[in-house]
Amino acid sequence: MSSSFATKFAIPEIIFGNGSINHLASCARGLGARRILLVSDQGVEDAGWVQVVMDILDQNSLECVYFNEIDSNPRDSQVHAGLEIYLAEGADVIVALGGGSPMDTAKGIGIIAGNGGNISDYEGANRIKRPLPPMIFAPTTAGSGSDMTQYSIITDVSRQVKMTVISRSLVPNISIIDPTMLRTKTEELIIASAVDALAHAVESYVSRLSSPFTDHHALQAIRLFVENLERAVEYRDPKALEQLSIASTAAGMSFSNAGLGALHSLAHSLGGMFDVLHGLVHPILLPAVMRFNMPHSLEKMAVIGRILLGPCPHSDEYAAEEGIHQLETLFKSLNVPTRLGEILPDPEVLEPICKMAVYDACTLTNPCDVTWEDLQSICKEAW
Repeated sequence: MSSSFATKFAIPEIIFGNGSINHLASCARGLGARRILLVSDQGVEDAGWVQVVMDILDQNSLECVYFNEIDSNPRDSQVHAGLEIYLAEGADVIVALGGGSPMDTAKGIGIIAGNGGNISDYEGANRIKRPLPPMIFAPTTAGSGSDMTQYSIITDVSRQVKMTVISRSLVPNISIIDPTMLRTKTEELIIASAVDALAHAVESYVSRLSSPFTDHHALQAIRLFVENLERAVEYRDPKALEQLSIASTAAGMSFSNAGLGALHSLAHSLGGMFDVLHGLVHPILLPAVMRFNMPHSLEKMAVIGRILLGPCPHSDEYAAEEGIHQLETLFKSLNVPTRLGEILPDPEVLEPICKMAVYDACTLTNPCDVTWEDLQSICKEAW
């Protein structure tokens, strides 16, 4: 096959299915674990899953130390606090249990454990030179995709910036995906996580680095989102939750290898400056970003539109535009914020947000070039 570019596709070993968390101890032993650092957060602890994992490890005679001092947008200081525990306790394998925040924190701990220095030293792409400790991730949400990806997002508090760290070495050794964990999630978290996965799929599908490998997974994720969100939210239907887990995993496979776009650049900037919950940004900004990118990726936007609309014999322009409108209608029905003015204090803050976002790594793979003024016009449309 001749091509003007090479493509790569990196994913962890995946163990998927209801009850698969019970394989954690054997997976850890296979990686040489004697003393595990378990990274999670208070919400997962309150839902009972931390105790489940601790019991599994204890029953298999594996020692465990626990770290849970993590916010929804994990901070650089929390990464360093977790590292101190990892080193002081002589841990050798890192297990992350939770959503994107514990998993990204665990990656940060692993980076410094293997490479030294400060987490800010590794901002950007491919700056990690030495291996990380073995990592096993068990996601409790269907959205962030951090258990699949080469990304870690950590807030630099002093600069009020969400740093993006990208490296093949951030893909965990093993991802254990147990959909039963979703049954304890709130309606808000199921929605925020699922829309995050949808945004990952849409942005990676139209990314400059998309490939046949990533396109397949992105489209699968979009279809599964459309078919299962309502039943998962309204009825906690186990089959629908399982399908959302598959959607999140497929979207993670796609965006880890294809990158994202302007929506995530803005979401990272908003999270760094205002500590906004990441998943709540997407229902607000995804339609406006799609409209901005539509002239540069019309054919693919039409494919997305036809998945959202069902059979559509009309033109690509019609399918793309009506698909975006369908998304807006769906988001409004979910009782989540759909205008930027609902989560930000004043339009005056848009300029610094957009000037920061234009330098985010995700901007590079947006399907067309963007300036900070373009980003500001997107935000004003969504205000």
